[in-house]
Amino acid sequence: MATAEQTYLRSELLERREHILSFDPRADTDPSAKQLLGEIDAALARMEAGSFGICLSCHTPVEADRLLQDPTVEVCLDCLSPAEQRALERDLTLAAQIQRGLLPRKDLAPLGWRVGYHYQPAALVSGDFCDLLETDSGLLFLFGDVAGKGVAASMLMSHLHATFRALADSEDSVERMATLANRLFCESTLAGQYATLVVGRGARDGSVELVSAGHLPILHVGSGGTVPRDATGYPLGMFRKAEFAVHRMTLQPGESLLLYTDGISEARNSADEEYGLERVAEVASRCASLSPDGLIENCLAELSRFSGARKASDDLALLALQHVQ
Repeated sequence: MATAEQTYLRSELLERREHILSFDPRADTDPSAKQLLGEIDAALARMEAGSFGICLSCHTPVEADRLLQDPTVEVCLDCLSPAEQRALERDLTLAAQIQRGLLPRKDLAPLGWRVGYHYQPAALVSGDFCDLLETDSGLLFLFGDVAGKGVAASMLMSHLHATFRALADSEDSVERMATLANRLFCESTLAGQYATLVVGRGARDGSVELVSAGHLPILHVGSGGTVPRDATGYPLGMFRKAEFAVHRMTLQPGESLLLYTDGISEARNSADEEYGLERVAEVASRCASLSPDGLIENCLAELSRFSGARKASDDLALLALQHVQ
């Protein structure tokens, strides 16, 4: 792992050690506390020896997301015992069920809007983020991508979901919500962890205000073509005092917004050619008159034709919102 990350994780381990000793004065004799202290001390010793992050069994690098989640990990996934692998599989299956339960209802029908989304993890769990909520001031939509894959990314995705659910009823501006969420994210994540995110609110009359924290261009799709809306600030988690500008626009009836993660734009075919943002925009322009579900179906069909038999290596999510009278 990078030196900066090791430095941060070292401080985290020392802090955990201090917590154990302050919480349990008998930590040196209590079996459970003694085991935890031993794991922490062993991880600190590996850092001093320069072997931190190297599997003790096969001597290959341990998965980075697992180290960020638990700095005391000693072996890679391939070297887990059969019992440990079964326990991990059960945990992942449960996590996937919980994550699916966090997705918006498919029958959501907010006044003034028609919505549709597609959510496709590359493995059991995903770091992509999608949520829709009806509030007194209109439709609140949230969409993004946590850096990385796997369990660590999915845990941060759940953290974002809980954060915005707590903020949803505050009636704060989208700028204020993004600022608060960024501050909380910075205070509760490890070094190097961040997320791109779109926070938007659509009123019944089609007016929209949104903040894009480092996310890919949002596509404003209408009969006159497709207009990209670039990011208005840095990704969440990079800078505690980051500020976010706001995009304001009005969608005419029939016009849509299309949001997507890099699971589609960075997909590759058998020739290792990248799908790219231009293809996403081209499909959106051709399907401007379709419903959100139709727009998404065509995007996925075109991506499938491009990728062929090549398996997806990243999480993929799309969200389409269409203003209706």
